[in-house]
Amino acid sequence: MNKRIVFLSAFLSPLRSGAEAMVEEVSIRLPETYDVTIITGRFSKKSKKIDVLAGRVHVIRVGLGCSFDKYLFPFLAPFAARRLKPQIIHAVLESYAGLALVFCKVLVPRAKRILTLQSTNTTLLLGPIHRSAQVITAISKTLIGRAKQFGRTDITLIPNGIDLSAIRETCSLHTKDSGLVLFVGRLEPMKGVDTLLSAFAKAIKGLDPGIRLKIVGSGSLSGSLQSLAKSLEIDHRVMFVGQLSGRAVFDEYAKAEIFCGLSRSEALGNVFLEAQAAGCAVLATTVGGIPEIVQDGVSGKLVPPDDIDAAAAALRELLGDAVLRARLVSGGKLSSGDYDWGVITSGYEAVYGNL
Repeated sequence: MNKRIVFLSAFLSPLRSGAEAMVEEVSIRLPETYDVTIITGRFSKKSKKIDVLAGRVHVIRVGLGCSFDKYLFPFLAPFAARRLKPQIIHAVLESYAGLALVFCKVLVPRAKRILTLQSTNTTLLLGPIHRSAQVITAISKTLIGRAKQFGRTDITLIPNGIDLSAIRETCSLHTKDSGLVLFVGRLEPMKGVDTLLSAFAKAIKGLDPGIRLKIVGSGSLSGSLQSLAKSLEIDHRVMFVGQLSGRAVFDEYAKAEIFCGLSRSEALGNVFLEAQAAGCAVLATTVGGIPEIVQDGVSGKLVPPDDIDAAAAALRELLGDAVLRARLVSGGKLSSGDYDWGVITSGYEAVYGNL
Protein backbone atom coordinates (compact mmCIF):
# COMPACT_ATOMS: atom_id res chain seq x y z
CA MET A 1 0.00 0.00 0.00
CA ASN A 2 1.37 3.40 -0.96
CA LYS A 3 2.24 5.92 1.71
CA ARG A 4 -0.03 8.97 1.65
CA ILE A 5 1.83 12.22 2.17
CA VAL A 6 0.45 15.76 2.17
CA PHE A 7 2.65 18.80 1.70
CA LEU A 8 1.42 22.08 3.16
CA SER A 9 2.74 25.07 1.22
CA ALA A 10 0.80 28.33 1.25
CA PHE A 11 2.39 29.32 -2.07
CA LEU A 12 3.29 27.47 -5.25
CA SER A 13 4.35 28.43 -8.78
CA PRO A 14 4.15 31.09 -10.13
CA LEU A 15 4.61 32.45 -6.57
CA ARG A 16 7.75 30.38 -6.22
CA SER A 17 10.82 30.99 -4.10
CA GLY A 18 13.11 28.58 -2.26
CA ALA A 19 10.45 26.93 -0.07
CA GLU A 20 8.06 26.44 -2.96
CA ALA A 21 10.86 25.06 -5.14
CA MET A 22 11.57 22.47 -2.47
CA VAL A 23 7.93 21.35 -2.33
CA GLU A 24 7.56 21.08 -6.09
CA GLU A 25 10.92 19.48 -6.85
CA VAL A 26 10.88 16.94 -4.00
CA SER A 27 7.24 15.94 -4.51
CA ILE A 28 7.73 15.05 -8.18
CA ARG A 29 10.92 13.09 -7.44
CA LEU A 30 9.54 10.89 -4.66
CA PRO A 31 9.16 7.23 -5.67
CA GLU A 32 5.85 5.86 -6.96
CA THR A 33 5.38 4.22 -3.56
CA TYR A 34 4.16 7.62 -2.31
CA ASP A 35 0.76 9.13 -3.08
CA VAL A 36 1.58 12.83 -2.91
CA THR A 37 -0.80 15.79 -2.55
CA ILE A 38 0.16 19.44 -2.18
CA ILE A 39 -2.30 21.74 -0.41
CA THR A 40 -1.69 25.37 -1.30
CA GLY A 41 -3.44 28.74 -1.53
CA ARG A 42 -5.56 29.59 -4.56
CA PHE A 43 -4.75 33.34 -4.89
CA SER A 44 -6.50 33.73 -8.27
CA LYS A 45 -9.98 32.81 -9.42
CA LYS A 46 -8.36 31.59 -12.64
CA SER A 47 -6.43 28.93 -10.70
CA LYS A 48 -7.94 25.45 -10.64
CA LYS A 49 -9.08 24.22 -7.25
CA ILE A 50 -7.95 20.71 -8.19
CA ASP A 51 -4.86 20.29 -10.34
CA VAL A 52 -1.97 17.95 -11.13
CA LEU A 53 1.76 18.71 -11.07
CA ALA A 54 4.11 16.85 -13.42
CA GLY A 55 1.40 14.32 -14.22
CA ARG A 56 1.44 12.60 -10.82
CA VAL A 57 1.30 15.01 -7.85
CA HIS A 58 -2.19 16.12 -6.86
CA VAL A 59 -2.64 19.80 -6.03
CA ILE A 60 -5.53 21.20 -3.95
CA ARG A 61 -5.92 24.97 -3.80
CA VAL A 62 -7.90 26.46 -0.93
CA GLY A 63 -9.20 29.98 -0.48
CA LEU A 64 -11.24 32.62 -2.25
CA GLY A 65 -8.92 33.21 -5.17
CA CYS A 66 -7.43 36.48 -3.91
CA SER A 67 -4.39 37.78 -2.02
CA PHE A 68 -6.21 37.28 1.31
CA ASP A 69 -5.87 33.52 0.85
CA LYS A 70 -2.52 33.50 2.64
CA TYR A 71 -4.33 34.43 5.85
CA LEU A 72 -7.04 31.82 5.26
CA PHE A 73 -4.57 29.06 4.46
CA PRO A 74 -3.65 28.09 8.07
CA PHE A 75 -7.35 27.51 8.84
CA LEU A 76 -8.54 25.92 5.57
CA ALA A 77 -5.58 23.65 4.82
CA PRO A 78 -5.99 21.39 7.90
CA PHE A 79 -9.59 20.55 6.94
CA ALA A 80 -8.46 19.69 3.41
CA ALA A 81 -5.71 17.51 4.88
CA ARG A 82 -8.12 15.71 7.19
CA ARG A 83 -10.26 14.61 4.23
CA LEU A 84 -7.20 12.96 2.65
CA LYS A 85 -6.36 10.87 5.74
CA PRO A 86 -2.60 11.09 5.18
CA GLN A 87 0.02 9.15 7.06
CA ILE A 88 2.47 12.08 6.88
CA ILE A 89 1.82 15.84 6.81
CA HIS A 90 4.86 17.87 5.80
CA ALA A 91 4.60 21.65 6.33
CA VAL A 92 7.19 23.73 4.49
CA LEU A 93 7.96 27.24 5.79
CA GLU A 94 7.35 28.34 9.36
CA SER A 95 4.75 31.00 8.67
CA TYR A 96 1.40 30.07 7.09
CA ALA A 97 2.14 26.38 6.55
CA GLY A 98 3.68 26.13 10.01
CA LEU A 99 0.57 27.57 11.63
CA ALA A 100 -1.57 25.14 9.60
CA LEU A 101 0.49 22.31 11.10
CA VAL A 102 -0.45 23.52 14.59
CA PHE A 103 -4.12 22.97 13.74
CA CYS A 104 -3.35 19.65 12.03
CA LYS A 105 -2.13 18.39 15.40
CA VAL A 106 -5.76 18.58 16.53
CA LEU A 107 -7.64 17.87 13.29
CA VAL A 108 -5.41 15.08 11.92
CA PRO A 109 -3.89 13.62 15.11
CA ARG A 110 -2.93 10.25 13.60
CA ALA A 111 -0.71 11.73 10.89
CA LYS A 112 2.99 12.12 11.54
CA ARG A 113 3.90 15.81 11.35
CA ILE A 114 7.07 17.23 9.78
CA LEU A 115 8.09 20.90 9.66
CA THR A 116 10.79 22.20 7.33
CA LEU A 117 12.36 25.48 8.47
CA GLN A 118 13.02 27.77 5.52
CA SER A 119 13.06 31.41 6.63
CA THR A 120 14.98 33.74 8.91
CA ASN A 121 12.33 36.46 8.48
CA THR A 122 9.50 34.79 10.39
CA THR A 123 8.92 35.66 14.06
CA LEU A 124 5.20 35.20 14.79
CA LEU A 125 4.13 32.17 16.89
CA LEU A 126 7.43 30.37 16.33
CA GLY A 127 7.18 28.57 19.68
CA PRO A 128 3.94 26.65 19.04
CA ILE A 129 4.89 26.14 15.39
CA HIS A 130 8.17 24.45 16.37
CA ARG A 131 6.39 22.34 18.99
CA SER A 132 3.68 21.22 16.56
CA ALA A 133 6.01 18.91 14.64
CA GLN A 134 7.26 15.50 15.65
CA VAL A 135 10.17 15.89 13.25
CA ILE A 136 11.90 19.09 12.13
CA THR A 137 14.26 19.60 9.21
CA ALA A 138 16.07 22.84 8.38
CA ILE A 139 17.79 24.13 5.27
CA SER A 140 20.68 25.78 7.15
CA LYS A 141 22.63 25.68 10.39
CA THR A 142 21.41 29.19 11.10
CA LEU A 143 17.83 27.90 11.34
CA ILE A 144 18.94 24.96 13.48
CA GLY A 145 20.47 27.47 15.90
CA ARG A 146 17.20 29.38 16.11
CA ALA A 147 15.19 26.19 16.65
CA LYS A 148 17.33 25.36 19.67
CA GLN A 149 15.99 28.51 21.30
CA PHE A 150 12.58 26.82 21.24
CA GLY A 151 13.90 23.63 22.82
CA ARG A 152 14.34 21.61 19.61
CA THR A 153 17.61 19.76 19.36
CA ASP A 154 16.39 16.90 17.14
CA ILE A 155 16.74 18.65 13.79
CA THR A 156 17.92 17.17 10.50
CA LEU A 157 19.87 19.44 8.16
CA ILE A 158 18.59 19.10 4.57
CA PRO A 159 19.38 22.12 2.39
CA ASN A 160 17.39 23.21 -0.62
CA GLY A 161 18.65 22.02 -3.96
CA ILE A 162 19.07 22.86 -7.63
CA ASP A 163 18.28 21.20 -10.94
CA LEU A 164 21.91 20.49 -11.73
CA SER A 165 21.39 18.64 -15.01
CA ALA A 166 19.10 21.37 -16.43
CA ILE A 167 21.58 24.10 -15.48
CA ARG A 168 24.50 22.26 -17.03
CA GLU A 169 22.50 21.53 -20.18
CA THR A 170 21.56 25.21 -20.52
CA CYS A 171 25.14 26.34 -19.94
CA SER A 172 26.33 24.13 -22.78
CA LEU A 173 24.26 26.28 -25.15
CA HIS A 174 25.85 29.63 -24.18
CA THR A 175 29.19 31.36 -23.81
CA LYS A 176 29.95 33.89 -21.09
CA ASP A 177 29.19 37.52 -21.90
CA SER A 178 32.27 39.53 -20.96
CA GLY A 179 31.60 42.09 -18.23
CA LEU A 180 28.06 40.93 -17.44
CA VAL A 181 27.08 41.04 -13.76
CA LEU A 182 23.81 39.37 -12.74
CA PHE A 183 21.32 39.54 -9.88
CA VAL A 184 18.33 37.21 -9.58
CA GLY A 185 15.76 37.61 -6.82
CA ARG A 186 12.84 39.52 -5.42
CA LEU A 187 13.13 43.30 -5.49
CA GLU A 188 12.47 43.69 -1.79
CA PRO A 189 14.47 45.38 1.00
CA MET A 190 15.97 42.13 2.35
CA LYS A 191 17.74 41.47 -0.97
CA GLY A 192 19.95 44.59 -0.75
CA VAL A 193 19.60 45.57 -4.42
CA ASP A 194 19.96 49.23 -3.45
CA THR A 195 23.39 48.41 -2.02
CA LEU A 196 24.21 46.48 -5.20
CA LEU A 197 23.37 49.44 -7.44
CA SER A 198 25.47 51.84 -5.35
CA ALA A 199 28.38 49.37 -5.21
CA PHE A 200 28.17 48.74 -8.96
CA ALA A 201 28.25 52.49 -9.70
CA LYS A 202 31.37 52.84 -7.58
CA ALA A 203 33.09 49.71 -8.89
CA ILE A 204 32.86 50.50 -12.60
CA LYS A 205 34.37 54.00 -12.50
CA GLY A 206 37.13 54.12 -15.06
CA LEU A 207 36.52 50.56 -16.25
CA ASP A 208 35.40 49.21 -19.62
CA PRO A 209 32.10 50.85 -20.67
CA GLY A 210 30.89 47.41 -21.77
CA ILE A 211 30.42 46.27 -18.15
CA ARG A 212 26.69 45.87 -17.43
CA LEU A 213 24.41 44.79 -14.61
CA LYS A 214 21.31 42.73 -15.34
CA ILE A 215 18.60 42.52 -12.66
CA VAL A 216 16.13 39.65 -12.95
CA GLY A 217 13.12 39.81 -10.66
CA SER A 218 10.13 41.84 -9.58
CA GLY A 219 8.85 43.30 -6.34
CA SER A 220 7.68 46.33 -4.43
CA LEU A 221 10.97 48.21 -4.94
CA SER A 222 11.08 47.89 -8.72
CA GLY A 223 10.21 51.53 -9.41
CA SER A 224 12.41 53.01 -6.70
CA LEU A 225 15.40 50.89 -7.74
CA GLN A 226 15.09 52.05 -11.33
CA SER A 227 14.97 55.63 -10.05
CA LEU A 228 18.08 54.96 -7.97
CA ALA A 229 19.94 53.64 -11.02
CA LYS A 230 19.03 56.82 -12.87
CA SER A 231 20.15 59.07 -10.01
CA LEU A 232 23.47 57.19 -9.88
CA GLU A 233 23.79 57.80 -13.63
CA ILE A 234 24.17 54.10 -14.38
CA ASP A 235 20.72 53.48 -15.88
CA HIS A 236 22.31 53.00 -19.32
CA ARG A 237 24.36 50.14 -17.85
CA VAL A 238 21.61 48.48 -15.80
CA MET A 239 18.92 46.28 -17.34
CA PHE A 240 15.75 45.50 -15.36
CA VAL A 241 14.26 42.51 -17.17
CA GLY A 242 11.46 41.60 -14.75
CA GLN A 243 10.60 38.16 -13.45
CA LEU A 244 11.75 35.06 -15.32
CA SER A 245 11.38 31.39 -14.46
CA GLY A 246 12.72 27.96 -15.32
CA ARG A 247 15.11 27.70 -18.25
CA ALA A 248 14.88 31.43 -18.94
CA VAL A 249 16.63 32.11 -15.61
CA PHE A 250 19.22 29.43 -16.33
CA ASP A 251 19.95 31.22 -19.62
CA GLU A 252 20.83 34.35 -17.64
CA TYR A 253 23.15 32.48 -15.28
CA ALA A 254 24.82 30.82 -18.25
CA LYS A 255 25.66 34.16 -19.87
CA ALA A 256 26.81 36.07 -16.77
CA GLU A 257 30.43 36.18 -15.62
CA ILE A 258 29.65 37.38 -12.11
CA PHE A 259 26.64 36.82 -9.87
CA CYS A 260 26.18 39.42 -7.15
CA GLY A 261 23.62 39.15 -4.35
CA LEU A 262 24.07 41.49 -1.38
CA SER A 263 21.30 40.13 0.85
CA ARG A 264 20.53 41.58 4.27
CA SER A 265 18.79 38.34 5.28
CA GLU A 266 18.95 34.87 3.74
CA ALA A 267 18.15 31.46 5.21
CA LEU A 268 20.26 29.72 2.55
CA GLY A 269 20.00 31.25 -0.94
CA ASN A 270 19.26 28.90 -3.85
CA VAL A 271 20.29 31.55 -6.36
CA PHE A 272 23.89 31.33 -5.16
CA LEU A 273 23.93 27.57 -5.71
CA GLU A 274 22.42 27.97 -9.18
CA ALA A 275 24.95 30.67 -10.06
CA GLN A 276 27.84 28.49 -8.88
CA ALA A 277 26.58 25.53 -10.91
CA ALA A 278 26.31 27.79 -13.97
CA GLY A 279 29.93 28.90 -13.72
CA CYS A 280 29.48 32.39 -12.30
CA ALA A 281 31.97 33.94 -9.92
CA VAL A 282 29.79 34.68 -6.88
CA LEU A 283 29.84 37.76 -4.67
CA ALA A 284 27.57 37.53 -1.61
CA THR A 285 27.19 38.66 2.01
CA THR A 286 28.05 37.08 5.34
CA VAL A 287 24.44 36.69 6.50
CA GLY A 288 22.23 33.72 7.41
CA GLY A 289 23.07 30.48 5.66
CA ILE A 290 25.05 32.01 2.79
CA PRO A 291 28.50 31.23 4.29
CA GLU A 292 27.43 27.58 4.42
CA ILE A 293 27.30 27.41 0.62
CA VAL A 294 29.70 30.20 -0.40
CA GLN A 295 33.17 29.77 1.09
CA ASP A 296 35.03 33.06 1.04
CA GLY A 297 38.02 32.84 -1.29
CA VAL A 298 37.18 29.26 -2.33
CA SER A 299 33.79 29.22 -4.04
CA GLY A 300 33.03 32.95 -3.96
CA LYS A 301 33.71 36.23 -2.18
CA LEU A 302 31.86 37.40 0.91
CA VAL A 303 31.39 40.95 2.21
CA PRO A 304 29.38 42.39 5.12
CA PRO A 305 25.80 43.42 4.34
CA ASP A 306 25.11 47.11 3.66
CA ASP A 307 28.81 47.80 3.10
CA ILE A 308 28.91 49.62 -0.23
CA ASP A 309 32.67 50.20 -0.15
CA ALA A 310 33.53 46.56 0.57
CA ALA A 311 31.11 45.33 -2.09
CA ALA A 312 32.45 47.80 -4.65
CA ALA A 313 36.05 46.79 -3.95
CA ALA A 314 35.24 43.08 -4.22
CA LEU A 315 33.25 43.55 -7.42
CA ARG A 316 35.98 45.65 -8.99
CA GLU A 317 38.53 42.96 -8.12
CA LEU A 318 36.37 40.27 -9.72
CA LEU A 319 35.86 42.34 -12.85
CA GLY A 320 39.59 42.88 -13.28
CA ASP A 321 41.03 39.51 -12.31
CA ALA A 322 40.20 36.65 -14.70
CA VAL A 323 42.44 34.23 -12.79
CA LEU A 324 40.53 34.89 -9.54
CA ARG A 325 37.20 34.47 -11.32
CA ALA A 326 38.31 31.14 -12.78
CA ARG A 327 39.44 29.87 -9.38
CA LEU A 328 36.17 30.81 -7.70
CA VAL A 329 34.14 29.35 -10.57
CA SER A 330 35.99 26.04 -10.21
CA GLY A 331 35.36 25.96 -6.45
CA GLY A 332 31.71 26.90 -6.91
CA LYS A 333 31.04 24.18 -9.46
CA LEU A 334 32.61 21.61 -7.19
CA SER A 335 30.55 22.54 -4.11
CA SER A 336 27.23 23.00 -5.95
CA GLY A 337 27.36 19.38 -7.13
CA ASP A 338 26.25 18.24 -3.67
CA TYR A 339 22.92 20.06 -3.94
CA ASP A 340 21.14 18.33 -6.81
CA TRP A 341 17.43 17.83 -6.11
CA GLY A 342 17.85 14.08 -6.47
CA VAL A 343 20.26 14.05 -3.53
CA ILE A 344 17.98 16.32 -1.50
CA THR A 345 14.94 14.12 -2.17
CA SER A 346 16.86 11.09 -0.88
CA GLY A 347 17.39 13.00 2.36
CA TYR A 348 13.65 13.51 2.81
CA GLU A 349 12.96 9.87 1.89
CA ALA A 350 15.20 8.84 4.78
CA VAL A 351 13.23 11.10 7.15
CA TYR A 352 9.92 9.65 5.97
CA GLY A 353 11.29 6.12 6.30
CA ASN A 354 12.30 6.74 9.92
CA LEU A 355 8.73 7.78 10.68
